[in-house]
Amino acid sequence: MKKTLSVLILLIFISSDTIAQQTPGSVQKEAITLLGGTAHIGNGKIIKNSVIVLENGVIKACVDATSSKIPYKGNIINIEGQHVYPGFIAANTSLGLVEVDAVRASDDQREIGNNNPNINSLIAYNAESKVVESMRPNGVLIAQISPQGGRISGTSSIVQLDAWNWEDAVIKTNDGIHLNWPNSFSRGRWWLGESRGYKQNPKYNSDIEKLSDYFKESVAYLSSNKETINLAYESMNGLFDDSQTLFIHVDDEKGIVDAVNFSKNFNIKNTVIIGGYQAHLVSDFLVKNNIPVLIQHTHSLPNFEDEDYNYTYINPKKLIDAGVLVGIHTGSASNFQTRNLPFYAGQVAAQGVDKEIALQLITSNTAKILRIDKTLGTLEAGKNATLFVSKGDALDMKSNQLTSAYISGRKVSLETHQTELWKRYSEKYKLSN
Repeated sequence: MKKTLSVLILLIFISSDTIAQQTPGSVQKEAITLLGGTAHIGNGKIIKNSVIVLENGVIKACVDATSSKIPYKGNIINIEGQHVYPGFIAANTSLGLVEVDAVRASDDQREIGNNNPNINSLIAYNAESKVVESMRPNGVLIAQISPQGGRISGTSSIVQLDAWNWEDAVIKTNDGIHLNWPNSFSRGRWWLGESRGYKQNPKYNSDIEKLSDYFKESVAYLSSNKETINLAYESMNGLFDDSQTLFIHVDDEKGIVDAVNFSKNFNIKNTVIIGGYQAHLVSDFLVKNNIPVLIQHTHSLPNFEDEDYNYTYINPKKLIDAGVLVGIHTGSASNFQTRNLPFYAGQVAAQGVDKEIALQLITSNTAKILRIDKTLGTLEAGKNATLFVSKGDALDMKSNQLTSAYISGRKVSLETHQTELWKRYSEKYKLSN
């Protein structure tokens, strides 16, 4: 009996060890000097022979080794021939909110109801998600965790992807409220006897009126004596006091213009378009009103039959050329496929955009759009030491191979369930040969 119990305990220990989440990195205690790598700053600049000093979780220096005499500190690591990048930022993701799409109990990305500005996605974030840990080997170290569903989905928050729990993970709490703009066109529902194809949505104007009424009620409540607390209206206050951003999910040309004008009518200073499938058609309007766009990721098909096959590939370039501040969001592929974020930017580079500008779409531009650019998004002195080292071009899936990654100066694990399986089956095929 004792022998059986011992074997059982051993098996439990072994199985728990193999499925355990990677332990978050320890707080940086010793300075680190990364020497000789090509530093891709994230603002369009490159330093080919760099010295990067990390101390107390902050970048103390990022300079050219040939022209600066900065003293090396702490653990000196030679990364000659490798590349250094700021940690990639994934905007508008469901990371940590969904583990397995087909398992309802692991899906916590939406709430019942139509207007839920008080729903906070952060407290549902699972820092121990297997999906979350699989982001790090491709350099995705920061993410905006966003709710979905309804007209007003709730509030998003920004986290770093190496933490014990959501309290440890959070970088910025409740950075913005997500609004799903009404569709100006609707597709014919053939199963209800409607004709196929797109047609004008007869409820479009009434849906906007309902939304406008909700915002007006919120403004009236916030300026009242508040004898009765309304949590939903309370949560709208950040849009009007400039502490939060209004993220409007909209794709069509008319919807984008109407959404921006709606935001202006309520004096909301920080507005971002998410999706922006036809944003290039109103790019001058967006530039005039200083509206940035988090464009749908490039690895997707055109929506309409008469569009070019490479429509989604060249969409970001059209906005960049027009002067719009652009970042990439992962959209409907925001769970597992978020790991491909650098390759979405690489596809933009393949369409004629300078590679360092394409890099900005997932680093400094996204940091500006999410209003975290004071501490993240570039390899500059004084900013948070969240970065990684790759043997090759991080935007190229053939050469992106991380050798190390740091979040706030903490060296983080690059091991995941996928790397464990790769090692396991690599051994199998070695034995079979």
